[in-house]
Amino acid sequence: MSDTPEQITGHCLCGAVTVTATPAKPHLEACHCEMCRRWCGSAYLAVQSDTAPQFTGEEHITRFKSSNWAERGFCSKCGSNLFYCFTPTGSYSFLAGLFDDLGDRVLAEEIFVDEQPDYYAFVQETTRKTGPELIAEAKEAGFTFD
Repeated sequence: MSDTPEQITGHCLCGAVTVTATPAKPHLEACHCEMCRRWCGSAYLAVQSDTAPQFTGEEHITRFKSSNWAERGFCSKCGSNLFYCFTPTGSYSFLAGLFDDLGDRVLAEEIFVDEQPDYYAFVQETTRKTGPELIAEAKEAGFTFD
């Protein structure tokens, strides 16, 4: 077994931007918050990465400051959504569909389930957290939403 962390590679629709990331967790997460649903057209299925990703075609990445603590990136050539960046820590999450091969990852966590609309549901058993539960955990860890 290798001590080298696994890296995954993916790209936008047009291929102008590629990303290589090291997943922080062996599974996918889904966010049901209103902002993520507007951004993705449905739930945001994400691959978390706590290390800095490697990009090629970075000149084609446009960053949108979606809150005081987050940026969302997209390809300026084809419009593909690429990532969510939690700016206080620099951690990224990426749209799962960007990657060429996610191995045997399955959906295991869902957040902002209190904002999930009735028109879709996932069949997997997952850990589910409401927005208030997630915010309480963040505050307990020392993060402030100012």
